[in-house]
Formats: sequence, C-alpha cells, structure tokens
Amino acid sequence: MALARGTPRRPVGLKAALDRLGVGAYAVDAEERIVEVNTRAAHLLARAADGLIGRDAREALHRDRQGRVAAWGDPDRAVSAGRPVRAERAWFERGDGSLLPVSWFRLPCEPDDQGAHALVFFHDVGPEGDAGPAASGARTLSQLERLALLADTTAQLISNIDVQSALWRVVGLMLPRIADWAVIDLITEHDEVSRELVVHAEPGGLVAHEELQGPMPPVIETSTMPLSKALRGVTSTLVGPQTYAGEPDTGITVEQQKLFEVTGIETAAIVPIRGPSEVVGALTLGRSAADEAFTAGDLAVVEDIARRIGIALENWRHYQRQRQVAETMQRYLLPHLPHVPGVEMTARYLPAPDASHVGGDWYDAFPLPSGDTAVVVGDVLGHDLEAAAGMAQLRNMLRAYAWSQEQPPHGIVERLAQAMEHVSDVLMATMILARLSRDREGGWELLWTSAGHPPPLLVDRTGVAHYLEEGNGVLLGADARVPRSDARVGLPPGSTLVLYTDGLIESRDRSLDSGLDNMRRHAAALAHRPLEVFADQLLRRARPAGNDDDVALLVIRIPR
Repeated sequence: MALARGTPRRPVGLKAALDRLGVGAYAVDAEERIVEVNTRAAHLLARAADGLIGRDAREALHRDRQGRVAAWGDPDRAVSAGRPVRAERAWFERGDGSLLPVSWFRLPCEPDDQGAHALVFFHDVGPEGDAGPAASGARTLSQLERLALLADTTAQLISNIDVQSALWRVVGLMLPRIADWAVIDLITEHDEVSRELVVHAEPGGLVAHEELQGPMPPVIETSTMPLSKALRGVTSTLVGPQTYAGEPDTGITVEQQKLFEVTGIETAAIVPIRGPSEVVGALTLGRSAADEAFTAGDLAVVEDIARRIGIALENWRHYQRQRQVAETMQRYLLPHLPHVPGVEMTARYLPAPDASHVGGDWYDAFPLPSGDTAVVVGDVLGHDLEAAAGMAQLRNMLRAYAWSQEQPPHGIVERLAQAMEHVSDVLMATMILARLSRDREGGWELLWTSAGHPPPLLVDRTGVAHYLEEGNGVLLGADARVPRSDARVGLPPGSTLVLYTDGLIESRDRSLDSGLDNMRRHAAALAHRPLEVFADQLLRRARPAGNDDDVALLVIRIPR
C-alpha cells in the first residue's frame, strides 16, 4: 500500500517493541499524527493498523461519552507542555463506530529520526470502568497503571525541592491505590535510622501517625529480619505479622512488632531505598486485609518506586552537602564589619534556596592607611562552589591592592581587571568599590566606581530615594584595557546608602527596571526605621518571590 503524501514513514523497529506490550499502544509524532499501532491496539479497536497510520490521533480515536471528538481540557495543556498525561475514563472509536471505554496514559519520549514524539498506552476498562482483577477488590495493577504510577512518582520527585513534600506526594500516589499503609525509614548522614513517615489512607484522606514516627534503633549487621536486611540493602521481602511474632533479635524488630500491632497490617512489602551509590532507607507498604496479600509482581512495582525515591534522596543529600560546604566557606570569608566612628554599618548575606545556586556574592569593608574606609559589594559569575572560591580569590586580591596602593577606586579596579587576566581563575564579575571618607566640612562623602554592578541606592532621612548612576564601567573580565572613572556624592545626615547584589532585584517574572523600582519604594518606606530593622525588612520585602540567587546586602547610615 502506498503512503499518501504527508504520511510519516513507519519506523522499522517501533512496532516490534510495541507488540511486546500487553496493552494497546500507538505512537504519535510532533503533530499528533499516528506513526505506529501495535497488534493489541488494532484488535481492541477492530481496525487495521494501516488505516490509522498518518491520521490525527484525536480525530481518529478520542471521543467523549456522546461520540464527539473529545475536548481534553487539562490533559491538552499537559500535552502541550510535554508532560505525562493519564485519563482514567475515556472512549476510543472502534472500526464499526462503537465506543470502547478505555483508560489511557500518554508518555512523551525523546524525538528521533523514527518520528515518534510520544507513546500512548491504553486498555479496555469495560462498561462500568472495571479493569479485570481490580474490579473484584484486589489491587493488582495493569501494565498501563504501573507505567502511570511510576511516571507520576518520577514527576513528583523531580519537581519538588523539599524532600518532605516530595515524599508525602509520592505516598499520596501509592495510597490507597496499592496499599493502606506506607512507612518510610531513612538512614541519616550519621548512619542513624529515622522513621520519617507512617501514613494511613482513611476515608477522609491521608493521615500521618506521628506517634509511630521518630528515631529508630541502629541497624545490626547480623539481624536476619526483613527491615534490618532492607536497611542494609540486602533484599526485598513479603511479610506478615507472623514474621515478627517471635523473640525480637534487635531494637528494630521491637519497633516492627509495635508497628504491626498498632496498624493492623496483615500483609506488607518491605524493600530497600537505594540511591546510585548508597542505601538511604527502606519503604514498607502494608495492607489491612489478609486476602489482599502482596504478590511478587507487586513487589517489583514497589522496588521500582523505592529506586526512584532513592535516586532523588541521594541527589538531594549531595546538593545539601554542596550547599553546606559552600555556605560554610562563604560565611567564613565574609568579614566582620569594622567600627567606623560616626557611621552605622550592617550587612546581610542570604544564600540561594537551591544548593546548586550557592555562589559568588560578597560584601566587604575595611580601613585604609589614609584613614578612609573601603566599601565593596560584588558578584562573581556562576552559581556553584567554584564561584564561591572565585569570590574568595577576587576579594583577597582587591584587599591587597586597595591597602598597598594609594589610588582612587577606579585605579584599583583597573589593576584588578588586569591581574584577573593573568593570575586569577575568575572569568567575569561585577563590583562596586567605594571610599567612605570625611569631607572638608566634617561631613561624609562617597567616592566610588562600578564595574558593571547594579547602582547604589541613596535614601535621605525624609524618604526620598534615588540611584547613583554615575561611575559606571564595564564588568570585570570584559576588557582590561577600557579606562574607568569615579563618581563622588555627599552623604547628608540621616541618609542611608544601600549596596546590594542582583539577587535582591532580578527575577524571571519581571524586568530589571521593575525590580529596581520595587526596591527603591521599599527602601524609601523604611527610611525612618533603625538600621538593623531596615536591612532585615528590605531583604524580606524587596527580594522577588521565587528568586533562585543568593543576595549580599551592605547598608551604611549617616546619623542625624
């Protein structure tokens, strides 16, 4: 049969792969045209596969209860976003015009030269939505339902930064679909065991039993009991209350006896939670009815879920370790501010919420041989431990130049830019270097230069605020030969000078000008507040919601 113009070429190996599945399946291209149909699908739909190839899947198959082309609604938006989609109850049109009640699951895949951008799996759910064994009260999942459960589990784990929230959501996917109880035991960084969650599916929703949660006894290497073996990563086991009916061999066994007694679990599956390189805990799923005993097939599904949890937990711990190292190093390097008679000064550093975004923001202030005070705020390109190390390197070089050379700020920054090209690993950075000094009348003034950094904000005691736009120059690392300049401004009594990094003003959801205006208005509103309160409130109010960057803030006030 010759293919019509525009009909996609059928992949050679795709049908063979789909025919191995025990459910109906078809593949679609980027335009939702069907590129392949497996034998099971053709049988369920009473259609020839060749008659579906090249047709729009929605027009050819998807119907509502009245037989009209289905409006997908929320699934339609998920399809557009390239996310997995599941419909528990839908209808496909068969070859004779009748409607086949189905449950379907759509899984995006990486585009390739075969033309398949997504796979759709479906099975007949019968006139009342029954799906074989599940209708009798058993909880055996079909192959399609297993794929959907694993896809949903993966989506929840990768979309939640907070590990507790992610675990709770995963438990919500499992209960009551495949169990009545879920228990998660985790091994801490210090090889201690913590019972993180004990959750029961009740008519009103999921209920956490905190009285059963908390620290657990240590894992004993010689114990042959199922949970101890799972926590060592030895094996998965199907168990019941009788498993723990004998004399306890360890403290963990005592806790397990208590768990089965209090919860009434009659059958359970206990599996290790393994990450890529270590065992991080164990997952226990329990059912209250003895006639719903877990099977070996159920155990394989629970193992797949636990494996996904393990990968997510180990990655989360890795990022937490990285965050702790970076934060510790960065906080150690951030200085104690000097006491400058006649001036109030305070600083804040707020790390990024994501461990991978801990980076190179810093502030500094130190006395100069002339009696002036050097004031610095800067940001090294990057959001990782390497950026934090680069920040330390740049900060130390700047201190050495500023102390040893009696030059205005722009001269120091020019020397620093030249040195960066030869003796530094830092590729790019922004920075403001300023000298805070007394003027001839005994007041205070600021002499500064900017290397591509957001401008300082000056707020007078009446709440009038404006940015100091002068003294601008290219960022460090762009071109060391470009000359720089200084700017000077008087700091009137009662005024507040704000130096900051871009994490306080930048957001994916709004423009830079909007962020600057937002901070200016908040700073003006806080002009009358004590300096410490000013800094805390400005950080809380001005920082954009959802910001994933760290923030350094240095605030100077000239007393009235």
